[in-house]
Amino acid sequence: MDFSVLLSVYQKEKPEFFRQSLDSILSQTCPPSQIVLVEDGPLTKELYEAVEDVSRKTDKLKIVKLKENMGLGKALNAGLKACDYELVARMDTDDIAFPDRFALQLKAFEEDPALGLCGGHVEEFIGSIENVVSVKKVPLEDAEIRRYAKKRNPFNHPSVMFKKSEVEKAGGYQHALYFEDYYLWMRMLKNGVKAKNIDRVILHFRTGTDMYRRRGGFAYMKQAVAFKKRLYREGLISFSDYVASASVHVAVSLMPNSLRGWVYSRLLRKRKADGNE
Repeated sequence: MDFSVLLSVYQKEKPEFFRQSLDSILSQTCPPSQIVLVEDGPLTKELYEAVEDVSRKTDKLKIVKLKENMGLGKALNAGLKACDYELVARMDTDDIAFPDRFALQLKAFEEDPALGLCGGHVEEFIGSIENVVSVKKVPLEDAEIRRYAKKRNPFNHPSVMFKKSEVEKAGGYQHALYFEDYYLWMRMLKNGVKAKNIDRVILHFRTGTDMYRRRGGFAYMKQAVAFKKRLYREGLISFSDYVASASVHVAVSLMPNSLRGWVYSRLLRKRKADGNE
């Protein structure tokens, strides 16, 4: 099956991470038919060199240039328009795909033609992929995903593969600071799109020691609560779901960073990578 990979890069990203990410795409057991890379505004000299290095390795690279930095959601919408195939795999330019990631997802779409959205588990690592700090698991089947989505994001964004037409029917990525992907999944689910997560770790997800700090504080809390309120107002979750999930966001966001780190690592993640179960 033909498919595109969709990525976006901007000037603050590291060229060495970009190269590792693209190398993991090019070395897949089932390589993509097309790689669409959005340059979200002007890049650094080093990043332009990295892009040029990739273009020498493959003739499948299609570059979409934006004159100024638009942010991830708008950049991905621009890139999606340039994707030539119905199946599109998302990837971030600092993450590393497992070699059989695309093969596993294509198999899922081949086995179930009704499937419209498919992700998987990810390993969170710091520095090198050998330094795994946690595994972020997600719900597996459609009914479980729909229940889970009322409380938390049911997909690891850079792990997903979806049908382009279904994303377009849902209105594409729309502004929702920190939650553009979650908002898209909720609208797709409301449209009746069938969803699935593969019960495998399919992506090395780069993180850092400040990850928990970024998910705390009053500003983040306000955005999280406003987003959940938006879901409620648009009929995507019930009032009780809004109250329950917003309350959790308030509590976790206002915790001291050390305690918030403990909650994420002990309660919301598995501490040790358990391989491809």
